Amino acid sequence: MSSTQDIDAGKTVDLTETADLKALTRRFYDEVFVQGKLDLIDEFVHDDFVEHEEFPGLPPGKEGLVVFITMMREAFPDIAVTVNDIIVEGNKLVSRIRLSGTHSGEFLGIPPTGKTMDIQAIDILAFRDGKATEHWGVTDQMAMMQQLGVVEEPA
Repeated sequence: MSSTQDIDAGKTVDLTETADLKALTRRFYDEVFVQGKLDLIDEFVHDDFVEHEEFPGLPPGKEGLVVFITMMREAFPDIAVTVNDIIVEGNKLVSRIRLSGTHSGEFLGIPPTGKTMDIQAIDILAFRDGKATEHWGVTDQMAMMQQLGVVEEPA
């Protein structure tokens, strides 16, 4: 097991665990979000998962995550996730990602526009025993709505 001393915090950081969390997160984006392998969600997410960026009308927890991913994949069947950065500290992971796709299915009551979206998002995840327990996120939803033509861009 590889580790190093974190000079700022005065604690030992397990580099193997950090690499594992980064790899797990990349797999989640690729296999679950992009490929739609929802049967793998139990491998990545604890049963007591808490979502702090809930969409209105979605069930809480892991069930809501499944509904959200399904909704995104139906609205944007060619969805792609590009991982720009992943930072791990302790049991928390921060990822900066880019989401892109073509609006080919209904999304939040918005009929398909055929337009593409290309937006940025930040995900923060807490982990326990190698599975996500909590998620906080910031997604540029305004940019997505402008790109889809639902909201006018400012002059």
